[in-house]
Amino acid sequence: MRSWLTRNVRVLSAVSFLQDAASELLYPLLPIYLTSVLGAPAAVVGAVEGVAEGAASLTKLAAGPLGDRYSKRPLIATGYGMAALGKVMVAAASGWAGVLAGRVVDRLGKGIRGAPRDALLVVDIDATSRGKVFGFHRAMDTLGAVVGPLLGLVGYELLNHQIAPLLWVAVVPAVLSVALVYLVREKRSQAPTGARRAVFARVRDLPNRYWRAAALVIAFGLVNFPDALLLLRLNEIGFSVVEVILAYVTYNAVYAVASFPAGVLADRVGKPAVFGIGLVFFAIGYTGLGLTTDTLAAWLLIGVYGLFTGCTDGVGKAWVSSLVGSELQGSAQGVFQGLSGFAVLAAGLWAGFAWGSDGALPLLVSGIAGGVFAALTLGIAVRGRYVSANSGSGKGGDPTPVTE
Repeated sequence: MRSWLTRNVRVLSAVSFLQDAASELLYPLLPIYLTSVLGAPAAVVGAVEGVAEGAASLTKLAAGPLGDRYSKRPLIATGYGMAALGKVMVAAASGWAGVLAGRVVDRLGKGIRGAPRDALLVVDIDATSRGKVFGFHRAMDTLGAVVGPLLGLVGYELLNHQIAPLLWVAVVPAVLSVALVYLVREKRSQAPTGARRAVFARVRDLPNRYWRAAALVIAFGLVNFPDALLLLRLNEIGFSVVEVILAYVTYNAVYAVASFPAGVLADRVGKPAVFGIGLVFFAIGYTGLGLTTDTLAAWLLIGVYGLFTGCTDGVGKAWVSSLVGSELQGSAQGVFQGLSGFAVLAAGLWAGFAWGSDGALPLLVSGIAGGVFAALTLGIAVRGRYVSANSGSGKGGDPTPVTE
């Protein structure tokens, strides 16, 4: 057994696979369900996803430091349980407000579980292998995002193109994921007395190198609006419901395949370099989708967008994880993921209200901004490796002067 592939990595990856299969069965259908079945405007789609992510962000900010002070497994189980409850609420909703409430509960659960789970993933894992760990976890998580939409597509055809009954199917894997959490192992916390301080005192202990890296990624989040709006764009340029689902499967398949190699590469050449490459893919994907109305080009651009997520999601978590010690892993992930979620909230709101008839304008704005962030991040990576080489280290990894 590879030293980095611990029991917790395997179990939590399986949990994420099931939960994502449930979530992503719903996700590509919700924009169409909200607009076509429930009669909500595009602004509501952006607002629902943005507010849901904002709710998750609030709990991430608290759950990370709480996980550093208390047991992480109960927080993880509570988070996955709330996600299952949220899916029941979405299925039972008769209007967009009910869908919003269900998505908020679902995302609150995500906020509670995310940072403690990510902290448990790296227990007893050397910093030089964390790219692999997060890459493997994201690959398994995203494999669920491939299976879920495919199940949704099969169900959509079997149920004579009715979306509402499919929402109940998603509850089953969500409940199974909660049961698996109890196989996770956690050592009893032996924190010294000096560490038993107010929960948010730990946030003040996060080093400047952490804040510099986190600030860059969080600022980028302001132009990275929810994927639901991208799916709405596909529908508006001529994709049928089935094609929207298959496009989402394609995106997640590319994301899943790219995640582990991206993590391995990040361990070798440095997280900022791989993250910057991912932002190049983002700029190409968003700008292209804003310009094109050709369905074949849109298919290719969705694949490019999958490369963006594969190069940034797990790598971003590994990046911030490598900048703090083991006692602050939960706080580091919680603050990073929480503030990133607020950025997504802002992005979802402005993009939804600026959507217009086809969404081209916000896509172009975000694509151009993404190119700027790509240049900044790659500049940090090059500068860091240059300084490291001239200081005598000359090894791959994260650039010490800029990010550490």
